[in-house]
Amino acid sequence: MSRICHIEIDERGLARPTPEIEQERRVAIFDLLEENSFALPVREGREVPPGPYRLGLAIREGRLVFDIGSEAGEKVGEFHLSLGPFRQVVKDYFQICESYFEAVKRLPPSQIEAIDMARRGIHNEGARVLQERLEGKAEVDTDTARRLFTLICVLHWG
Repeated sequence: MSRICHIEIDERGLARPTPEIEQERRVAIFDLLEENSFALPVREGREVPPGPYRLGLAIREGRLVFDIGSEAGEKVGEFHLSLGPFRQVVKDYFQICESYFEAVKRLPPSQIEAIDMARRGIHNEGARVLQERLEGKAEVDTDTARRLFTLICVLHWG
């Protein structure tokens, strides 16, 4: 099965998230575990360990780390991605999320919907960047990329 069965976020060194960020994280993890598509491609002719997979996400030495294990917990692989390509889209996403959280408190539904549409657009852009960066390392569908992007934002927040 090509999917993630468990996810763990390495919180060492992260600032305490706001309640809104913590809620986004809980929802992303729940949704990710409910439905996702995550496969490891064949590399250098080596056999791919079968899923489901356990995924650890961390930021170490300025890089995004994907630590992949089997369902039983054996190490399957690890890869690191530069955070550079994510910086602007994460910054934009946090700015629009702040606007959205404030809008929910005081603006009419039509204005909230407009901000939410912009938020979804930036979120989709982040998912697209992630899919590009994962090329040759892991195959994920759009919904999985969106949820993983949310978790990357949580890591960036720290």
